[in-house]
Order: sequence, then C-alpha cells, then structure tokens
Amino acid sequence: MADLATLAVIVLYFVVLIGIGSWASKKIKNTEDYILAGRSLGFWVFTILIVCSICSGMSLLGVSGFGYTSGWPGIWEQVFVPLAASFCIIFFGVKLHTLGQERGYLTIQDYLADRFESPRAVRALAAVSGIVVSLIYLVGQYAAISIVLVWLFGIPHWQALLISGVIITAYTVVGGLYAVSWTGLFQGGILILGVLLMAPPVIASAGGIAHINTVLAGVDPNFVEPWFPTAYASYAYTTPEFLFSFGILLMVGLACAPHVVSNVLAVKEKRYFKWAPLVAFLIYAVVMFLVKFTGFAVRSLVEEGTLVLPQAVNAQDFAFIAGVEYAMPNVALWALFAVIVLAAVMSTTDRLMLTVGTSFAWDVYKNILRPSATDREVLLVSKVTIVLGAGGTLLLAINPPPMLAWLIWMGIGVMLATFAVPLLAGLYWRGATGQGAIASMAVGLVSAAAFGYWHQFVAKLPMHFSLYALVLSILALVVVSLMTARNSETTLDSTRTGWFIQSRALPSQAGSPGETWFVDKDTPRRE
Repeated sequence: MADLATLAVIVLYFVVLIGIGSWASKKIKNTEDYILAGRSLGFWVFTILIVCSICSGMSLLGVSGFGYTSGWPGIWEQVFVPLAASFCIIFFGVKLHTLGQERGYLTIQDYLADRFESPRAVRALAAVSGIVVSLIYLVGQYAAISIVLVWLFGIPHWQALLISGVIITAYTVVGGLYAVSWTGLFQGGILILGVLLMAPPVIASAGGIAHINTVLAGVDPNFVEPWFPTAYASYAYTTPEFLFSFGILLMVGLACAPHVVSNVLAVKEKRYFKWAPLVAFLIYAVVMFLVKFTGFAVRSLVEEGTLVLPQAVNAQDFAFIAGVEYAMPNVALWALFAVIVLAAVMSTTDRLMLTVGTSFAWDVYKNILRPSATDREVLLVSKVTIVLGAGGTLLLAINPPPMLAWLIWMGIGVMLATFAVPLLAGLYWRGATGQGAIASMAVGLVSAAAFGYWHQFVAKLPMHFSLYALVLSILALVVVSLMTARNSETTLDSTRTGWFIQSRALPSQAGSPGETWFVDKDTPRRE
C-alpha cells in the first residue's frame, strides 16, 4: 500500500497531466486544433505518440501476464507489436499525411468518405465501427489502471476506476490532441526510463535468464520453446498456426486502428516519416522484451515459492507489480514505480477517448446529422461524447476479464476485420469501390463478433478469430468491387490511389504550374 510520499508523487503526476491539459486548451482555436493539434507535431512528439497510442494496459500488466502464463512461445508479441508502429508509419504515413494537408482531412473517415465517394454511408459505418472498437479497447485500459490503483491504495475497484476516469477525461476534454500528444511525450519518457530501471533488478532477483529458463522448463518443457506444438492445455494456445494469425492481428490490426493511424494526419513535416518507423520500433521493442522477461522471472519466483501473486481471477496481470515490489522493496522507489505503471496504462486511454469523441462529433454529427454546425458546437459535442464514453466504459470495466490481454486482443481483432481491408485497398487498389468498402466493413464487423463469440463460448478456434473475419472482409471487398462501378479516375488520382507508397514528381514531364504529375505503375499522369 502506498505511503504518504508515494501519494504525493502520484498526486503531483496527476497535477502535471491536468496542467498540460490546461496549457493545451489555450492553443485550441478551432476544430482542427482540437482534433489534430493544428498539424504541428514534431518528430519526437509524433514518434512517442505513435508508441503511446499502441502502448496500453498490455505494455506492462498484460505483456508480463502473458509471459507469466505462456513462457517463450509468447515472445513473438515483442516483435509483432513494435512492427505495428513501423507498418502504420510506412504504409499510411506519407500518403495520408500528404492527402490530409492537400484535402483538409481531419479524420480517417474523411479520407474513406472522399476516396470511396460516399460522404454518408462509408463515413457513418467507419465512424460507428471505430467508436465501437475504441470503446471495447477502453474497457481493457480502465481495467489495467484499476489494477494499479487498487494495489497502491487498497481501495475498492470501483473507486479506482472513478479516480482514473475523472483524471484522464479532464485533460483529454480540455486539451484535445495537444494535451494527448504532450502528455504522451511525458508519459512515454517515464515509461521508457522506468522499464529500463525496474525490469533488470526483477530478472536478476530470479537468478538471471539462464536460471529462469531452467525453472520454466521444469514446469513445462515447451515453455522454453519458440511455440507450443499443439493446444494441449489452456495456456498452450500459441501454436504455429495461432502465431501466424497473431502476427497479422498485432502488426496490421493495431496499425489500422483509428486511434493509431489518425496520428499521421497531425505531423508537421513529411520528412519525419523517414526515421520514425525505425525509432518507434526500437523504442517499443526494447521496452516490450524487458517487460516480457519480467513476466518470465516472476513465474520462476512463484514456482520456487519465493513469491505469491494475489488471489484474483487475473492474478497473472499483477506479475510486473509483484516482481518489482519483491526485487525493489525500498519504499522510496514505489512512488516512481507507481507513476511508471500509470503512465503505461494511461498513455493509450486518452487517445482512445479522443478518437471516440472526435469520430462522433466530426464524422457523425457535423458531416451527417448537422452539416451547419459551427466549430464551437462540434467541440462541445466532442467533449460531451468523451464524457459519456468514459462513463459507459467505466461501468463495463467493473467486472474485469480473467486475462487483460484477451480483452485487448479482442478489440484489436475487431479493428483488423473492420478497417484493414478498406483502408489498405483504398490507398493501394484502384479497383476498390465504395460499395465494396461498405460490404467489407459490415461483413468484417459482423463476422468478427460471430467468430469471437464462437471462440469464447462454443469451441476454441485454432487461430485468432479475427483472421477468419479478415478473410471474409477481403472476399466481400473484392467480390462487391468487381460487381460494381469503379470510382471516377479523377477521385482515384486526387486521392493518390495506386501501388506506390510515395508518389513522386516527374521533372522532365512536368506540365504547367499547378499541374502535379504522379507515377502509378509505369504510366505518368497529371491532375
């Protein structure tokens, strides 16, 4: 339980977050400032924001808990998740950033509505789907924050949820993306430094990696293998076929998530996309590997009878907390540790909340229900939506899932099945149509729910449920697109659709001022 010093440090941490929100509120002059921070994010603010948008309650609690239950077969997560940041920046960054500046996109739904020539249907379906998956994801984040506050203060679960909800909602509502990005930089720095300081002592206290592997092998020889040969036990689901689906789920699903991909629209300069993929990958990979090794270490300590986890349905999610408490019993360090864990689990929550608010206010309210709405009105609706969304997800988080990672994977799975196909096809396949995009999102959302239900309540599937939904989503887009009229060439050209990541000018063939030439396959064209 926290002492007075720990309480003071945590209160100071919360005060800093509120202070950043207050400072950010003074920079907001219009809707673009609130949603995209005035398209002003520098290299480090953007790169850390991408990492923090992907980093979540899983990054400390879920990842260590996954390592605790699965051993080395779960290590692939530490490659797949950092790759999501690189995938997002490489495949979406340059194109969407350029289009956002040229055509004034504020959300990913703006792009989808424009590319598929569907200002209402595609926009509405994408916005509603984005809100739904963000709310699912939020439940996992609040459950993670509650675990930390319950451990620190010994307070009831519902009180921990209320405290966390009020703090995050406050600075997100008042500061928009300015607040989210700058608190993300602050929280990201704390997280990186904290894991570098805290993880090695836990691993050392368990006797180092070699001894940990010996203990894990004694529990189950497959704990020190790259995967489980078959799903012979509840923890042995990381088989080769599951890991295949797991890689697609995390690398592509997270990259396509609305709260992640929309960050590329807020970047100040396109040149940042050159090094951001590598920097984001390295930062997140180092953090993730250390946290997973901490989960291994705690499992070793528990098996040897040195450490006992709390009696809870999600006991493995306390692995990182219990490990640090054992390895670093100095009370003076608990305050720093508490802030580190809070920074990890709060860094995605605020971005998700902002995505929910802006998706409804801008895409549904402004662009569908009330086109005449003023900036002031849109901002008000966004803030009210954030508050309502926070309240609803806090209620759902009162009964946390048995394993935090599973709830978060479910949210990512719905994102993969719903957004990946229309977004990637919209950017890179000129044959994708608006009707195909609608069919893809609808089929993906419904089939993800169906396969997820089947896996959870009927019979376990050999691969993650989202892969089956993804295949159906692809089929729906391709079949319907081939059966419907292609979008106009003007729209395809103006939205830079084609098999290239970055279009380039052709100086020798450039036309008159105002004409821009692009390369699509081998045929230059102009607009």
